[in-house]
Amino acid sequence: MTPDHPADALQTALEQFDAALERFVQARLTEPKPPKTEVLSSAQALMIAPGGLDALYARVPDIEAAGVFANSDWGQPAILQPVLAERTLRHGEPSYTVIEALSEIRLLAVASGDYFHPGISAEQARNFLTQVMALNLDLLSEQMSEADRERPQALGTLVHTLYQYMLSRLGYESILESLVEEVWRLLAQRPLQADGIKQMISQIAKCLFDPAIETAGMDSAARLVSALFGPTPGCREDPGLVIYAQRLADMDDDALIEEVSGFARAMHDTGLVSPYHPVLVRHLHHRRDDLLPAALGLSSTGHEVMKCYPQLVHALIDEAIYPETSQAVYGLTLLLERGALFTPPIAAALWRQIELPLSEQSEATLRQVFGEARPARVFLLAGVLSLLGQPLGVGQGNNPTCQSVIGLSMWAYNDADYLLQLVAWAARDDEVLARFEGQRVSSRELEPGLAKEAPLDVDPVSLILVPHLDRLYMEMGRLCGERDDDLHRWINPEFYGWWVGYGFRVVADIHTGKLDDYEGFLRQFYVRYHPYYNGNLPLIHPQPAGIAVTDSAARFVGRHAITILRVALDPQGVMRVYFYNPNNDSGQDWGQGITCQTQGYGERPGEASLPIAEFASRLYVFHYDPLELGDTQAVPADEVERVMALGRESWAKEL
Repeated sequence: MTPDHPADALQTALEQFDAALERFVQARLTEPKPPKTEVLSSAQALMIAPGGLDALYARVPDIEAAGVFANSDWGQPAILQPVLAERTLRHGEPSYTVIEALSEIRLLAVASGDYFHPGISAEQARNFLTQVMALNLDLLSEQMSEADRERPQALGTLVHTLYQYMLSRLGYESILESLVEEVWRLLAQRPLQADGIKQMISQIAKCLFDPAIETAGMDSAARLVSALFGPTPGCREDPGLVIYAQRLADMDDDALIEEVSGFARAMHDTGLVSPYHPVLVRHLHHRRDDLLPAALGLSSTGHEVMKCYPQLVHALIDEAIYPETSQAVYGLTLLLERGALFTPPIAAALWRQIELPLSEQSEATLRQVFGEARPARVFLLAGVLSLLGQPLGVGQGNNPTCQSVIGLSMWAYNDADYLLQLVAWAARDDEVLARFEGQRVSSRELEPGLAKEAPLDVDPVSLILVPHLDRLYMEMGRLCGERDDDLHRWINPEFYGWWVGYGFRVVADIHTGKLDDYEGFLRQFYVRYHPYYNGNLPLIHPQPAGIAVTDSAARFVGRHAITILRVALDPQGVMRVYFYNPNNDSGQDWGQGITCQTQGYGERPGEASLPIAEFASRLYVFHYDPLELGDTQAVPADEVERVMALGRESWAKEL
């Protein structure tokens, strides 16, 4: 018999949930992975009861302690992906939708400061909720979609109620405003993978055009929407690609020039490429080639490269530039701007890439991730252009492959013809060859490395190449055997290239894990990298390094590979380390007031930066040239003491 009064319904649902949770706790005492069916079913009933979400919010510590999220991705909230959360909420099986909803209630409590979780900070939780709500902005309106209404077991109502609840706690204006700020923050880093950002902007657009939602004064949001859906007069009202192509055919010179300047301005302003932009580029290529440099927004350098290699540029446009690969327009632009084609092997290697036959496995992998709107080779070629144009925009996705990804970035930045050789081997031959201390190593028969499954949330080049690199890196470690220092000392120069310094320092003893001459380690770093103590020598090639990552409470999270790009004074006169972090978002809070910056301190797109002392406080290993000597005693003692204190009070607290 169902209680008639809402309070009775809530009390009944509460009692059933508490009892189910207690039975689950007892079951875990004797069984490591008991079924969660009863807990999730009772949670689902509680969620749709009036006041049920408040009750679950209050029980977040109990739910976490009971182990409801254990043995699943939800047990590690820092790795959760907003795009996947959106799919789980809207399209997942009932049990997955419910556990995702519980997880978001938990993150709401973390973001609000009502619950501390050791695996994710309040700032991270809020950023996650901002992004996942951005992908579901339609849920913030009063009306449910037909698809949501038709979901079984009232799941559509459940999710809609959950988002209204989160909205009431976080505030609508803060969500939309922080969402727009988040999108601009991410765009400042110029990531290769922009699909998730474009989805967020699509949701922002729905809000801007919804008369029931107050969006007055949100000019920065309008800039984003305009850049993606209507940056020029010819496509201002988002008419569709076919109609836009027809309009281009009828435009006079003045109208075409206005289109050209509008697209170039929007692309360079945001790093986003509208699907209409490739339509214009292809039209100009065949009818008004003289306007192509302006359509790409090229400087004199890019224009000169284009004049030197017109056939190659035209072939790349024909083969890789489509609405489905629109971001490749930006990649091609920056490739030309970098003058990369003035290195002779790169032009030849790109001709090879255009004609490259793909293996059956490569074809299938690319189709699985990027679909069949265009041939697989088109997506791979577009990915090559993006990576060569934006070496600091590549990210590792939700995969433990930082070593391989910094290789992709380093080669695209510094040794692009080698990168193109690796891509050819991997995509055509399903094999990558390397040498380690004179021994030939092939990726073909090796077991998986750190990534046990192929990465699917990455760019096309990473999708094809990273599994091979991951296996090779692990194999080089195996070939090292037992040695008297951290194995990265020998692997990195062989794996990345000759420019990696053969000098090497690690901060901890490899046998005991304890700090080993911390002061000497820091002094050595300063005299190798700080211009005031190394004879004012700039860093010539990117150098791989390892950092001890901490969370916003300065607790040790793990070791992570990055590349040091340069050390220089910022506009405020502070000496900073500018580095590349492959983890998809370089703006991290490492505690103790140490927040990695991505803009405003002299950063180039894709760089992160920190004052050198703050960076050094998280440094774990670094390479250097052993023939370039320096006076370690010239480094001020108070600077070294400050850095050591930051390290010992954070990641090295137990060492």
